[in-house]
Amino acid sequence: MKTIFAKKDELKSAWYIIDASGKTLGRVAAKAAAVLRGKNKATYTPNAECGDHVVIINADKVVVSGNKGEDMLYRHYTGFIGGLKEQSFDTLIAKHPTEPLRRTIAGMLPHNRLGRSIINNLKIYAGSEHPHVAQNPQPLEV
Repeated sequence: MKTIFAKKDELKSAWYIIDASGKTLGRVAAKAAAVLRGKNKATYTPNAECGDHVVIINADKVVVSGNKGEDMLYRHYTGFIGGLKEQSFDTLIAKHPTEPLRRTIAGMLPHNRLGRSIINNLKIYAGSEHPHVAQNPQPLEV
């Protein structure tokens, strides 16, 4: 039995939409990362970009359980001495509603040029409106 590796021209990319309102942050991120990576397909190849496009709407309505709203910290280093900036989940989602979801999904992807290429297939919107209606995204249940 031969192992089949998908070629770039053999791959078809579909569009999916996830409504994140009232859903848990980690569950939405794990489902989106798996679809972006292509792990839901039989033609999954680890070293190729064989995933689909994912549109996430209502990212500002994603929830976390327990005290994670205040306890979960997002850190960013500016590059200067003493430049470690910290924000809690609640303050970050108030300022940038799509950022916690984008950071969580990016952390689940490979940390190399393949992961940087895959993250471009992710579109996150704070509201329920999105400009990708022409691509006819299929609803994906979490």
